Amino acid sequence: MKKLLLALFVLSLTVFSTACSSSSSSAKGGETVKVKLGVSGTDHRVWDFVAKKAEKEGIEVEIVTFSDYVQPNLALAEGELDANSFQTVSYFDAFIKEHNLDLVPIATTQIAPMGIYSDKYKDVKDIPEGGKIALANEATNMGRGLLLLQEAGLIKLEDGFDGIGSLDKIVENPKNLELVTLVAGQTPRVMPDVAASIINNGIAVDAGLTPKKDAIFLESATATPYINIIAVREEDKDNETLKRLAELYQEDDTKEFIEKEYKGNTLPTFVPLSEIGW
Repeated sequence: MKKLLLALFVLSLTVFSTACSSSSSSAKGGETVKVKLGVSGTDHRVWDFVAKKAEKEGIEVEIVTFSDYVQPNLALAEGELDANSFQTVSYFDAFIKEHNLDLVPIATTQIAPMGIYSDKYKDVKDIPEGGKIALANEATNMGRGLLLLQEAGLIKLEDGFDGIGSLDKIVENPKNLELVTLVAGQTPRVMPDVAASIINNGIAVDAGLTPKKDAIFLESATATPYINIIAVREEDKDNETLKRLAELYQEDDTKEFIEKEYKGNTLPTFVPLSEIGW
């Protein structure tokens, strides 16, 4: 009887151990985990690259494209996406404050330099007195554009400029430039009608421009507020799958892919969240 009970006990331990092992294996690499990732614009080569790496680890990434900078955050907040990757930390901070959204960044990705483009002039110094400059009318992108004009030596902003765009924050405009504000997506189309246009990197690429080659002035790579991020809902900030996806993005081979694929037009910028104020 004792031998029979011992045998049953050993058998039950074996079954329990096997079940635990099976459950652990399934959680790590058995079933495929699906992630919906939102991006803006048509260029998602980097995420295509990362998605292939993720697939080998049982993570299936579905890339959902948007044509603006508003819907990806709203879709994420409403649970239609698991993460998004399209925006600078400056834009993100302003957006979630304005819309009261519980979203957080989980990683930094790259900086896509904003540029000044012109059909008429080869150098910002050649922009004439009273020339028209087009820039985005959305507050954070306008602020970024104004800082770019200041970096180019064309205007001066008030001391302590907070990065939020408003034309009344310009304190010096020696060439009396006329600043024309419009929807960001329209900035490439008005180039024939203005002296220069300030265009976001992704919008420039979609319009057939090559930032490093075609911009007459390009934003500095040290513009920390304009580093792009991966964002998730706050409740998912510790989600292991999403954290792993962020790690795959920040690996050396992804960095090398960005450098090779974009030839300096987009720069991998994998800095700690603390450096961008999170």
